[in-house]
Amino acid sequence: MSSPRSLQLIGSRRMGGAERWFLRFVRALADEGAPVQAAVRAGSELAAQDFGELPVHTLPFATVWDPWSRGSLQRLIRRIQPDLVQTYMGRATRLTRTPGIPHIARLGGYYALHPYRHADAWIGNTKGLCDWMIQQGLPARRVYQIYNFVEPVHPMKAAQLAQFRQRLGLPSEAWLLLSAGRFVPVKGFSILFEALGRLPREIAGRPWRLLLLGDGPLELALRRQARENDLEPVLFWAGWQDDPGPFFQLADLVVFPSLETETLGNVILDAWAWAKPLVTSHFRGAREITRHGEDAWCVPCEAPKALAQGIQTVLEDEDLRKALAAQGWKRVQGEFSRAAILQQYLQLYDRLAG
Repeated sequence: MSSPRSLQLIGSRRMGGAERWFLRFVRALADEGAPVQAAVRAGSELAAQDFGELPVHTLPFATVWDPWSRGSLQRLIRRIQPDLVQTYMGRATRLTRTPGIPHIARLGGYYALHPYRHADAWIGNTKGLCDWMIQQGLPARRVYQIYNFVEPVHPMKAAQLAQFRQRLGLPSEAWLLLSAGRFVPVKGFSILFEALGRLPREIAGRPWRLLLLGDGPLELALRRQARENDLEPVLFWAGWQDDPGPFFQLADLVVFPSLETETLGNVILDAWAWAKPLVTSHFRGAREITRHGEDAWCVPCEAPKALAQGIQTVLEDEDLRKALAAQGWKRVQGEFSRAAILQQYLQLYDRLAG
């Protein structure tokens, strides 16, 4: 029996974690042979991405209420007649009304639930988020928990990687720390900068550099903080990367300093997929999926001294780095692989559309 035909909808203008996940997910569905089409906001950064052979429609998604956007979406749904519709974020979800067609709202954060309550089912990417949705009054029988997955990695050859590092101007002898995410408060980059200011400029006889992958509204404030704390010489601002893989491959250590309100944190899964040791704050998503001292080195949130100590501890202990990386890789292959997570989605689609 063929899989249900799904229409996947998102109305964001800029790229971020949710948009990266959307792109990753719909391409994976298509690769799996599942009949899927996507609709994104016209003129958005996501509309410029490579969806392969997947049919992609562009819609206005101008506001959450305007008749033009709502009418365009309804005409698309009538034309392609999907078996189910899955929406992401508030804009697309508010605009979607699908009488007779199951509507799944996928949440990746603790959002206000008013824009989502009219859906027929809800997916949360952590157990904690699903428990919270049920506590907020959504019917438990229609709330489903499915984690995110990470793509299989495609490493560069050693010579290519060395050339890439040289092009970036990174010292061959330096430890390379990596941190990634939108420059928004929840990601905790200001805490990370405080922690870096506490580190000696050499650890275990080697200098270090921090690769920063991302952009966002706090960039000017973070650059000012870096200048005021004499961090500019040790920072490499890489900007937003559609393909962060080569940077993860370069890294000796991944650092994820998010605040308590972070929901899951895909950077954790990316670090594990690339078999990199991870130092992370112990926010609610990390408490759910990581195991301190086994697959990650966890420190309290908003604790720059503890974060600095964690970074130094892991860099100074080669056996610890290898153990964290190996166990993280094992976790992601068994629990967060594309095959395992897609199977859960496709089983849910069969259930809801059947």
